[in-house]
Amino acid sequence: MSHQAPGPNLNDALSLAKALITCPSVTPAEGGALTLLEKVLGEAGFTCERLVFEEAGTPAVDNLFARFGSGTPHLCFAGHTDVVPPGDEALWRHPPFAPTIADGRLHGRGAVDMKGAIACFVAAALAYLEAKGNKGKQSAAGFAGSISLLITGDEEGPAINGTRKVLAWMAAHGHVPDDCIVGEPTNPSALGEEIKIGRRGSLSGTLTIKGVQGHVAYPEAARNPIPGLMRALAALDAEPLDAGSEHFAPSNLEITSIDVGNRAENVIPAEATARFNVRFNDHHDADGLAALLRIRVAAALEGSGLGHALTFGPASPAFLTEPGPLAAHMRRAIEQVTGRTPRLTTSGGTSDARFIKDYCPVIEFGLVNATIHQVDENTALDDLEKLTAIYRRFLEHYFAAAPAGS
Repeated sequence: MSHQAPGPNLNDALSLAKALITCPSVTPAEGGALTLLEKVLGEAGFTCERLVFEEAGTPAVDNLFARFGSGTPHLCFAGHTDVVPPGDEALWRHPPFAPTIADGRLHGRGAVDMKGAIACFVAAALAYLEAKGNKGKQSAAGFAGSISLLITGDEEGPAINGTRKVLAWMAAHGHVPDDCIVGEPTNPSALGEEIKIGRRGSLSGTLTIKGVQGHVAYPEAARNPIPGLMRALAALDAEPLDAGSEHFAPSNLEITSIDVGNRAENVIPAEATARFNVRFNDHHDADGLAALLRIRVAAALEGSGLGHALTFGPASPAFLTEPGPLAAHMRRAIEQVTGRTPRLTTSGGTSDARFIKDYCPVIEFGLVNATIHQVDENTALDDLEKLTAIYRRFLEHYFAAAPAGS
C-alpha cells in the first residue's frame, strides 16, 4: 500500500522532506529546493540570503544562508539539497522525484542524502523557537542566541561554488558560527550508532610509466612499461602507511584504475597509467604523503630505464574536532531519544565539514546511510521522527548550556 505525498507543513519534517524530494535538484541544479526552504524559513522569521557563486570553467551554483537571531552562541546547521543523478529511473520501484511512502519508509532521491536531515533540522528548529515564543519574527522571548542554516547546491559536485564560498561570505558579513552540525547520513545500520567528529583526508594520484613501443618479437628494441607499473604499484601498496591513531583507522591506498590503451596483441605499448586514492589519517598531510609516495615509486623503478610521472589532484585534509561539549550535547540527545550511546568516529568519505572546520568546531550526525546514492534510496519514517526529536533535544541542551547573558 502506498500513497503520494501531500504538501509541506512548516512544522512537519516528513511533509517538508517530501516536498524537497519533489524538487529535481540534481547537482548543480537548484530545482526549487532552496526556494522552498527560503519560503519556509522566511515565514518563520529567519533572515534569508540567496548566494550565487560561479567560477570560470564551472557551473554557477545557488546557495542559501538563513539566520534567526543575532546573539551568541551561534549554532549553524549545514547541508546540501543537491543530489546525485537517479540513473536508470526504470529500475526504481517508485519514481525518484515522486516521494512515496511504502512499507513504513519514505522513498525518493535525497531521502537520506540529505534532504531528510534538512527537513528534520528545520522542523526541530521551528518547534524549538516556537516554544521560546517566536511568532514568525526575528525574535523569541526566551532565546538570546542564533540558529542558522548553510545550505549548498554543490556538495555532490566539484564543491567549488558552494559551502567554501558561502563560509567566506559569512565571515565577511559577521556570521561565523560558534559551532556547526552537518546533517550527512552517519549511521551504518541504525539511528544513533555514530557521530562523526572528523574525517579522513583524501589524496588522488595518477602514475604514468613511460617506455618504448615496439614489436613483441623484438623486445630488445623496446622497453615495456607494464612490468615497471606493476613494480611501482606493488611498492605503493606493499607497506602500510601507518598504524592508525587515537581517533583514526590506518590510512589506506586503493588502486582504482589501470589503463594501457593497447588493443594490439603484438605491440609493446609506449606507456601505462594507473590511478589510485589514499584515505589518510592525522599522521599525514597531503604534501608529506605525496613526497612519501614519490620516494616509493622512484625506488621501485630505479635501474629500470623507464621514465615516470606521478601527479596528484587537489587534496582534502584530514581533520578532527576534539571530543568536547558539542559532541557531548549530541550524544546526550541521541541517548535520550534512541537509548543508544553513539560511537565517536572519523570513518567514511569526505564531506563539506572539511571546509567548515577552518571556521568553528564541527560534527556530523544524520540518518542511516545504507541506501545513499542507490536506486530506491529511502529512509524509515520512524528515523525521520526520531532524528527531529534528537535535533530538538540537542538544541535544548546546547542553548541551555550557554553562559548567562551570552
